[in-house]
Amino acid sequence: MRLIISFLLFFVLNNAFAQKDALTEQEYLLLQDKIRLNSSANVDSAFVYAYQMAKSKNYEHLAFANGSISYLLQLKGKTKESDEKYKIALGYLEKVPESKNKTKLRAYFHNLRGLSEWKRENFSEAIEQYQKGMKLSAEIGDVLQIVKFKINISMINEAVGNYQLAIKDIRQLDGFVDQNEDLFTKEDFLNRKSAINSNLASSYESYFMKNKGKKYLLDSAEFFYKKAITYSKNNPYTKISSKLSLGNVYNFKGDYANAEKTYYDVVFLSQQNDNKDLLCVANYNLADIYYSTKKYDKALIFFKKCDSIAALTNINQLDYLKSNYYQAKIYNILKRPELAYKHSKIYLDNYEKFETKLNDQALEVNYKQGVGNLTDEMVTIEKKYKNDVFLNRGLKVFYVLLFVTIVFLLIKNIRDKNKAHKKMNALIEEFKANIEKRNNPEFEQKEVEAIEELVLEPEEIHLKKENVNLSIDEAKENKIVEKLLALENKLEYLNADFTLPYVAKKIKTNTTYLSYVVNKRFGKSFGEYSNELKINYVINEMITNHMYRKYSTQAIAESVGFKNAVSFAKSFRKRTGVSPAQFASNI
Repeated sequence: MRLIISFLLFFVLNNAFAQKDALTEQEYLLLQDKIRLNSSANVDSAFVYAYQMAKSKNYEHLAFANGSISYLLQLKGKTKESDEKYKIALGYLEKVPESKNKTKLRAYFHNLRGLSEWKRENFSEAIEQYQKGMKLSAEIGDVLQIVKFKINISMINEAVGNYQLAIKDIRQLDGFVDQNEDLFTKEDFLNRKSAINSNLASSYESYFMKNKGKKYLLDSAEFFYKKAITYSKNNPYTKISSKLSLGNVYNFKGDYANAEKTYYDVVFLSQQNDNKDLLCVANYNLADIYYSTKKYDKALIFFKKCDSIAALTNINQLDYLKSNYYQAKIYNILKRPELAYKHSKIYLDNYEKFETKLNDQALEVNYKQGVGNLTDEMVTIEKKYKNDVFLNRGLKVFYVLLFVTIVFLLIKNIRDKNKAHKKMNALIEEFKANIEKRNNPEFEQKEVEAIEELVLEPEEIHLKKENVNLSIDEAKENKIVEKLLALENKLEYLNADFTLPYVAKKIKTNTTYLSYVVNKRFGKSFGEYSNELKINYVINEMITNHMYRKYSTQAIAESVGFKNAVSFAKSFRKRTGVSPAQFASNI
């Protein structure tokens, strides 16, 4: 039935807007509202509205449509496609004439990008996007958008463990929305109040998880989740997610009857609204109740439902991980060694991958600290039944194949390491040779000649498409290169603000000329050029300064102006083939 309704919806919209070069303002705003509403409640419907908007010939409409599609793709876990659509959206945005509407749309883009980074668990990137967007919204006095940014920032604070700050900010925001109710439509006011109360309840719940002796925090969480449900008449997603969390509160209180009833409501509503994410969580939570009450057969049914949904949608990896942990425990209790071994192995294999991904994220570090001891228990179960499983004839073939695969992977790993070490050693030798050259009086003259050769062979460099038709006087190009090299000699590139606009202003040119010259003379974008200077500096310091090799990755990243250790380590590995720590230890 839902499929038929979606098809009819698409057919009606397609006929309604077909053959138009641009939507009317009323049609555009109507589709905007439908995309926003359905992006959390029904992603497939949101896609229908976004693609309908994308048929317009108006650049503003195309920008909004592609920006929305980018976020919707991220909700589906399609990160690469999401990034591609976001670039297309930015391209259309640049074609929109400067106006208040363009500033408002740019702020909205920052919100969408922040939400996408949040889904990827890149919390620092998300909050940076929100702050940029809120600044733009403040410039044009867009109070409604500021409220959205403040809600999202409070949720980031909750995610990284700043519960009291999150609670304080949301309470202030709730009062502000009440005082300015006249600024909102009735539907928008209800949606804001629903989201605010849901986030406030979530902060109290998370705060309790870190302070389990403070039971009164659960009472506050229950109160605000119920308020969120009351306000969420027109927002199915908030209603379902708040009910799900309310079930968790009942669970924490030991009120299993109310928790079970609430989770079944969530299962029904999630199926009705085709929300597989919340459906997966609800099935896991039901299984958890049955495990706690020792109804193991029922628990296994719902754990397996959770697994199948997680595998189908490639989301909820955390619930998939914990589900296999509990299945291993249940099969251990039921004296079924083969299955206990199987699920403990799934847990251990996935936990290692999950742990690697979570290292740099505060929320996931909190999770890791909470369940780190589970790994020891899984290792015990695995060891307990390992010999029994190997005696099972039906599994012998599997383990032979597993052994061959492991040997193959070990050999491949050794080869990859050897390649990386060869690349690293070659780099070390190259930099040592450069150091010796610098001590040679003739080096400066040779360097000048090398630069002149670079000037004489511009045709060998592939320019970026946007600079193909640009032409600058050769003397002016040489002057820009000369000033760039002067900045290099002063180690200006170690500053965090060594960006295209900053350098253009520093050497008294514009960003277009600077980007063109860097592309033409060095064969790379300004960002690549800047990163390479930073990484080369680090390599040189590691080779020549034994104290520098003792610094942490974070400290080294900060010393050369990188915003965080993750992006620095990624750039370093791309250049050397190994991590900074591996490079330092092998010099």
